[in-house]
Amino acid sequence: MAGVNLIYGLGMLDLGMTFSYEQLILDNEIAGNINRTLRGVRVSDETLAVDVINKVGPAGTFLGERHTVNYMKSEQSRAKLFDRHMRSKWEEAGSVSVNDKLNKIAKEIINEHKPMTIDKDVLDKIKSIIDSVGK
Repeated sequence: MAGVNLIYGLGMLDLGMTFSYEQLILDNEIAGNINRTLRGVRVSDETLAVDVINKVGPAGTFLGERHTVNYMKSEQSRAKLFDRHMRSKWEEAGSVSVNDKLNKIAKEIINEHKPMTIDKDVLDKIKSIIDSVGK
């Protein structure tokens, strides 16, 4: 919030002497939450939804309103790693720890990720830049 524009050391442990895929995934989640916070909250006639507030009234519910559904998808922070259910629901689902979830995600990425191919001309340009720096 003070203007920092660099997050360094994602996935690093022990002063960068060790790297953890699980820590990288956790750090990525944290960085995403930071980015969402820095984006801020837009305030406009549309986002304030005064017309929806007037329509629903003081005793109504906003959960069935299209406006609520649309903005929940983009405005609400959604944790991918942490279970936000009540403890009983978490236990019913197997009591999976964050560490176990991180390990499973890391293994899935390692085993299933297919990197995008880079065009040969782009690779050639990168190589020429690297070669020019080395001279």
